[in-house]
Amino acid sequence: MNKVILKAEELDSYLTCDDRNNIEKAGLLYKKAMDIFPKVQKGIKEADNDLVRIYGEMGHFMQEVCKNNPRIHVYSFDSHRENHSEASRIIAKLRDVKTSNTEFVYYTQRAYEMLFKLAFTYNASLKNHFIVKTPVTDPVQNYAVHNIANVDSNICSTVMCVMLRAALLPSMIMSKEIKEYSTNSYITPFALFRIYRNDSKNENNMEYILDLDKSFFDPDTLNGRDLIFADPMNATGGSLVTVIKYLIKIGVKPKSVIFFNIISALKGALRIVRALDNCDVYTLWIDGALNDNAYIMPGLGDAGDRINGCDSSINPRNIIQLLCDYGSTIADIYRSQYIEIENTVFGRKK
Repeated sequence: MNKVILKAEELDSYLTCDDRNNIEKAGLLYKKAMDIFPKVQKGIKEADNDLVRIYGEMGHFMQEVCKNNPRIHVYSFDSHRENHSEASRIIAKLRDVKTSNTEFVYYTQRAYEMLFKLAFTYNASLKNHFIVKTPVTDPVQNYAVHNIANVDSNICSTVMCVMLRAALLPSMIMSKEIKEYSTNSYITPFALFRIYRNDSKNENNMEYILDLDKSFFDPDTLNGRDLIFADPMNATGGSLVTVIKYLIKIGVKPKSVIFFNIISALKGALRIVRALDNCDVYTLWIDGALNDNAYIMPGLGDAGDRINGCDSSINPRNIIQLLCDYGSTIADIYRSQYIEIENTVFGRKK
């Protein structure tokens, strides 16, 4: 079998003593919150107040940690203050067990549009001018002029790298945002990696397995390019580090790596910026704890299942089947991305 395996202990070797202390402190704070959960479930009003206080303490602590790690960008810490409540509301909807699959996809799209703006447009000093032909033709054909942030130099060499399943739709969203902001409607190439965790392991001895036989990418397309990964959840950082370390081993030298998440665990974000020299993490929200199975707490569950629906364990869908299951609406919105992904899987040349 043509596979690459990274172990949790190798990931942890990148962490500093301060990182380990901060991860432990965040975990202890979250333990205090979990001690309150049973009281909240019973409807005890005082418990609600205690929980709000603990979450406020956790938020302030992680903000200080991220301030000392400038390659970790958290929307709720780094964006304009008036945008913070919007981010909080979107995360609340994504976390909620009552949020349906359709709503989950909608809020995922909103989340990644916000992350794109945080990474590329907030500090853009130059503007691009778009002249748009409108449907109004009386008394003459009408046109409108719109100014948007000039981010061409930051997006013109990007490649979307998909760590399959949960990352598929977010990757298409980010690729479309790049196309919409590009003056020449740049469509990103795609690279597809089949990577998964060994679910028989726990968080402390987890293995991350890159299956090269089921991955589709051209190393020449990745060399010297800005590699963008968009995965809803960054729990441990293991999948991204496995992929990038393998690419470097085979001679690929990325110009930069950007990892976009809806939610990142503090431990996962710290592991990534310690293990990878030229990588930035952008996340809408940061959570402080992982459980023994390496899932983020409080997290939002299995993002892949909530976006794509559950797979049969006997016959899981491949990437083309996932694209088909998104339906005509998503296909129409992301048609250019569909074509690029199909070309990558089937090895078609333009």
